[in-house]
Amino acid sequence: MYEVGGPEVLREAEVDQPRPGPGEALVEVAASGVNFLDVYHREGRYSLPLPFTPGAEGAGTVVEVGPGVADVAVGDRVGWVEIPGTYAERAVVDSSRLVPLPDDIGFETAAAVLLQGMTAHYLVKDAYPVQGGDTVLVHAAAGGMGLLLTQLITHLGGRVIGTTSTTAKAELAKRAGAAEVILSSAVDDLAAEVRRLNGGQGLPVVFDGVGAHTFDASLASLRPRGHLVLFGAASGAVPPFDPIRLAHGGSLTLIRPSLGDFIADRSELLRRAADVFEWVRSKALEVTVTGRYALSEAAQAHSDLEARRTTGKLLVIPDAAAVGRREETRS
Repeated sequence: MYEVGGPEVLREAEVDQPRPGPGEALVEVAASGVNFLDVYHREGRYSLPLPFTPGAEGAGTVVEVGPGVADVAVGDRVGWVEIPGTYAERAVVDSSRLVPLPDDIGFETAAAVLLQGMTAHYLVKDAYPVQGGDTVLVHAAAGGMGLLLTQLITHLGGRVIGTTSTTAKAELAKRAGAAEVILSSAVDDLAAEVRRLNGGQGLPVVFDGVGAHTFDASLASLRPRGHLVLFGAASGAVPPFDPIRLAHGGSLTLIRPSLGDFIADRSELLRRAADVFEWVRSKALEVTVTGRYALSEAAQAHSDLEARRTTGKLLVIPDAAAVGRREETRS
């Protein structure tokens, strides 16, 4: 990318093949996850030096290593997150941030689950440790992140009230384990409906990845000393507000966490990834890939994601022929 802006700034281009430096590995990318983080980078909301290659979640095979690399070797199957450059055929990655993939975890599964799976992991284990019996509100419960959160909260013994924009998405959320689903477009007072579904009481926690459009309702859905975990801004950034609102709501707490702070060292990165892979193995997490796009279709992937035309996870596949073969199989 040579400029920030709308999806139209994403254009396929030929560049020189990167070479790994000290402590780095060159990876042939098999699949790249599409996330709202990529949208924030593209818009300039989270600024990166221009020019840059978007995409921050990928999986592939190590084809070359630089001096001093001990964490991986040529031929290793690996995945990684929060390192820009995955919308590409090959990418250079700090070897200490690469996660070795178990033999039973495919490239597409890794690219679909690592970033959102580890995000879900720290959200339900650290940002707010979900306990059995907790009733929890999850916004956009049929999105890629929402489906994972719904499954994990249910796995931990929690009860999920989800929000979705359509009845079809509501069915997806219910299949993932949501006990109740609210169509956000069908209610005038979302917080009142949440409380009605919880016996008139507020909730201990709300997981909100939508942001501007849901923030007020999220706060109003909490019980005294409740917790708002604001982990994204799919509808836009929350405007500045007076923190006294938290006191007036009943001594509420607000956290705006970021995955990078919860995988700050290699041991924590590998621990969270191992837990996510085990959840996939045990079927506690079902990974749902609903869209595969060639590199030349990255702009369309972003448009579909932002317009809420999708559910589950979207992937960019550098091998356009492979995308075609999968689409033929699906149709």
